[in-house]
Amino acid sequence: MRILTLAACLGAAVLLHSPALAQAPGPIKIGILNDQAGPYADFGGKTSVTAAQMAVEDFGGKVLGQPIEIVVGDHQNKPDVAANIAKRWFDLDNVGAVADLTNSAVALAVQQIAAERGKVTLAVGPATTRLTNEDCSPTGFHWAFDTYSQAVGTARAIVDQGGKSWFILAADYAFGHQMAADLTRVVKEKGGTVLGEVRAPLNTQDFSSFLLQAVSSKAQIVGLANAGGDTINSVKQASEFRLAAGGQKLAGLVVVLSDIHALGLPVANGLIFTTAFYWDLNDQTRAWSKRFFDKTGRMPGMVQAGTYSSVLHYLKAAQAAGSTDGKAVAAKMREIKVDDFFAKGFVRQDGRMVHDMLLVEVKKPAESKAAWDYYKVLRTIKAEDATLPLSQSKCKLATN
Repeated sequence: MRILTLAACLGAAVLLHSPALAQAPGPIKIGILNDQAGPYADFGGKTSVTAAQMAVEDFGGKVLGQPIEIVVGDHQNKPDVAANIAKRWFDLDNVGAVADLTNSAVALAVQQIAAERGKVTLAVGPATTRLTNEDCSPTGFHWAFDTYSQAVGTARAIVDQGGKSWFILAADYAFGHQMAADLTRVVKEKGGTVLGEVRAPLNTQDFSSFLLQAVSSKAQIVGLANAGGDTINSVKQASEFRLAAGGQKLAGLVVVLSDIHALGLPVANGLIFTTAFYWDLNDQTRAWSKRFFDKTGRMPGMVQAGTYSSVLHYLKAAQAAGSTDGKAVAAKMREIKVDDFFAKGFVRQDGRMVHDMLLVEVKKPAESKAAWDYYKVLRTIKAEDATLPLSQSKCKLATN
């Protein structure tokens, strides 16, 4: 018995130390961290998870021979909640990258934590330029849009059309503050004036006091530096206050397709804004969007499409780098071009994905031919015009 036992122990030791029989490595994990039930739930939410899963499927389900797994977290628009989830994912669950990150304050917090651990962040839903400017990261990327692209595209077009005087209604956190600052700068550069600014807390239900100030300002344009449920509520209530009847116009600065769907064309028609994506732009966008619709029952907006693109590019970079090490993947993401239905672009040193944007106007009900046929594309905004010049950047990674 002793001999048999010893033989068994030696056999077990050989098995444990045999490279061929060692435990297989775990899956490559990508986290989707966003608002799953609050004011930004339709902005990205559960359908951003679907978009990420589609990217994994299209890549073949594996990278470097290892299966890919999507994990999901709800940050509830609270940076501390997001930080705790990110730390657990990075430190305990071996998550290599986190995508979407709708909410600028959340994205800034998570990007810092990821940078400290050499993990990748793929910011799609947040807007603040700080992510690739003063708070840039070697492993941080900003994919779809930012406050610069939204302010420059929309404000320039409206001021050029005669909308010289503005009043700004901004969300009272990092995104709204930055958007209002960028909008003010662009309006003034174009010879316009900003007659006033008011800040509303996130998830405000009653905008009446803020809209009364906008009416009292007599500004031609009321710029909405908010997003998600806040944009929907403020546009609805502006309609009830009959701003248009008084000669004022609304400019949405961060508007997505689901906002227009929720508002309806009778309320939303005439809104002009900048977007990174429209499902009905060309054959490529229509083909992918139909697949997305079949899975979700709705057409994608720029956050869902951007989440797909960013996750797919991350996987391509990992494959090309031959590694899932965050710094190695990040370097390869800057090296290879972005080429998919979402964008033909590239990633700069500061982490910004540079690509064309679209200036669109919401159709009148009579102009829409079918469900989700909501936008008229007014013009393409070239990538170099939609992106903060590196010469103005405060990013430590940027070179002119």
